[in-house]
Amino acid sequence: MDKRKRLMNVQEALALLNRLSEAESDGGEVSGLSDVSWVCSASDGSSDSDPEPPRNVTTSHPDPPLADGPTVPAHAEVCATEPSPAQEIRKDGTVWTVMEPCGGAGRRQIQNILTESAGPTPHARHNITDKLTAFICLCDNVMLEEIRDCTIAETWRDRATWDVSIMELKAFITLLYVRGAYCGMNIEMESFWSEQWGNAFFNETLSRNRFREIMRYLRFDKKETRRCRLTTDKFTHVKKVWDRFVENSIASYRPGSDITVDEQLFPTKSRCPFTQYMPNKPDKFGIKFWLAADVDSKYMLNGFPYLGKDASRPATQRLGENVVLRLVEPFVGKGRNITTDNFFTSLPLAKALLAKNTSPVGTIKRNKREFPPSVQGRSELFSTKVLKSDKMVLSVYQCKPRRNVTILSTQRQHVAISTERKKKPETVEYYNHSKVGVDVLDQMARQYSVKGGTCRWPFAVFYNLLYLAAINAWVLYRSCMSQENILRRDFMLQLAHELRAEWMASKAPPLADLPFSCAGAEERRNGEGALHAE
Repeated sequence: MDKRKRLMNVQEALALLNRLSEAESDGGEVSGLSDVSWVCSASDGSSDSDPEPPRNVTTSHPDPPLADGPTVPAHAEVCATEPSPAQEIRKDGTVWTVMEPCGGAGRRQIQNILTESAGPTPHARHNITDKLTAFICLCDNVMLEEIRDCTIAETWRDRATWDVSIMELKAFITLLYVRGAYCGMNIEMESFWSEQWGNAFFNETLSRNRFREIMRYLRFDKKETRRCRLTTDKFTHVKKVWDRFVENSIASYRPGSDITVDEQLFPTKSRCPFTQYMPNKPDKFGIKFWLAADVDSKYMLNGFPYLGKDASRPATQRLGENVVLRLVEPFVGKGRNITTDNFFTSLPLAKALLAKNTSPVGTIKRNKREFPPSVQGRSELFSTKVLKSDKMVLSVYQCKPRRNVTILSTQRQHVAISTERKKKPETVEYYNHSKVGVDVLDQMARQYSVKGGTCRWPFAVFYNLLYLAAINAWVLYRSCMSQENILRRDFMLQLAHELRAEWMASKAPPLADLPFSCAGAEERRNGEGALHAE
């Protein structure tokens, strides 16, 4: 114990002597240094009962007090600068600085200021006058003609004279939407034509056998060139139709300030070369789509399927980063925020989005090499630790005794803490608000799903396209026609009536062919009167 005390006191004394100016050292005794009896030497026989000088020592500049002597003048005290905040440097060179949470919300950064109005584009506002035109903005005649041509090309070997028109194809889609509006996903399709339990709407629109034929022959690409296209694209069976739908969706709507990027698993067990198994999803098996959705309206903005390893992706770019940059490419540079989960969020992604005047917000995996190891530790319950690196802010919130939430954000340079019991930081509250875009979109689609049983995966993708198109058309119609209160089920049923209207008019026979039509009856009466007169 004496040895430890002696060494510490000698070092403190040397440090104090080194801080003396040259003038004071040349001038003789300095006040407070004449009595150095508190310094313990090796031959000092002081006992443990001797009073030990106080140890008010700082880590950077130790300054021991003087014993039994006058205090050091104020001008002789060390005017050292404040110690710098604690920093953590990762192996890749990323420097994180520990910050204190602030009491109020900070100022938004320039990349968070939306520079364009949200809602339908001028093209959509000009063309949408009813529910049918809202649907045609997304599934236009170019796409329907492509489906019709590919369907007819499929039938020439079996039935050379078989044909289907655009009007009849719309009537076929009508029946799919009506089944979805009646929540008939798990009901056998043919039961809707039952004389006892069926729906008269189906019999009026198409016969059961005609519906079967269209379902059997419906195709979305031409078989003659499929083999060559398959060498470069697994999605070629329905790629042209899907891409056209996505292009129309982008051209018809401008998202608001918040966009969510997430995955969607479309349930199907049909044979498909890129079927995914996801145990955390309700349906486990299906085709995985990457989707971007507007948080406020739940409009599907962009999307493409996951086809496995992508040879075009740069080797240095992670899959999550590549997916997000592709999905939000049409919407960057306008001051929007992109919310992602821990599969996508990374420091390179945040830097790439910041370079495009866009802010990322998302949870992260704590084991990533660019993040400090302190995020893996535990803190006091409902406490928040904030770290900063350049313009990126990392919030570590201890939400449960054995679990914390780590969120990377670039919205503000400071993080405000809520005054409620759980003391949530504003980054956590914002993430909880904006993370649900794609999940709610998928939930809405499942509520009135048009999906039916099929063994062909391109048809399953077409089902997914149809119910995403119904949601987008509903959003466009409400905004363009200022009818915010229309229910989605009512919209689907009214859309079905408008979709089949042209087909029903073409099926009606001319008035002259009706045996007892109003015009024919009057003509027959006139003829019978003339006959009796004769």
